[in-house]
Amino acid sequence: MTIPQKNITISLLKATLKICIAGVFIGLLHKYDGIVAIILVLKVIHSMYSLGFKNKQKFWMVPIGMILTGVLGIAAESWGIYNGYWEYHNVSTQMPLWLPFAWMLAFSYVYKLEKELFSQLNKPSLQTKALITFLLALIFPAFGEIITINLGVWTYSWPYQFLGVPLYALICLVIFHMCVNTLIYVLTNKLQIKDPVFSK
Repeated sequence: MTIPQKNITISLLKATLKICIAGVFIGLLHKYDGIVAIILVLKVIHSMYSLGFKNKQKFWMVPIGMILTGVLGIAAESWGIYNGYWEYHNVSTQMPLWLPFAWMLAFSYVYKLEKELFSQLNKPSLQTKALITFLLALIFPAFGEIITINLGVWTYSWPYQFLGVPLYALICLVIFHMCVNTLIYVLTNKLQIKDPVFSK
């Protein structure tokens, strides 16, 4: 195994471990809605700082992407809950307090992994970047959902399910993340903002 392949494997294994920890954390503590929300808020702040502002060069697409994902994610959740496509359990409201912050962290999670993989591939083409983003959006969010669903956080009413995740949800997740990434990519290059993930 060459060094780039080894580094990519390590990055993917670390990302898998992180999504497992996050899924189990939310799954086991989802009844304590407020506590989970506070912890995720702290993680949002940490992610924004470490990915966007820790170094001398500021990457403004990180907070923009996180906020955009949070807003659009809640809009999608409202649509799905209103139409009865899925339902959250053990919460006093229709949507858990921690939900918008989980969506925001979904962006930072994928962003950090993209950043690592793109740097290890040494200036990949736009097509390669798009393919990597597609595969990450296809695999990791669904894996996290499998964990939380089977720990009783929520259930889907859509058919064609595998371990609780329906085919329709998988398609929606991929479309959602690809659309957000495309929009951020267009904004980044239209405004000529330097970014390790979205710049040409």
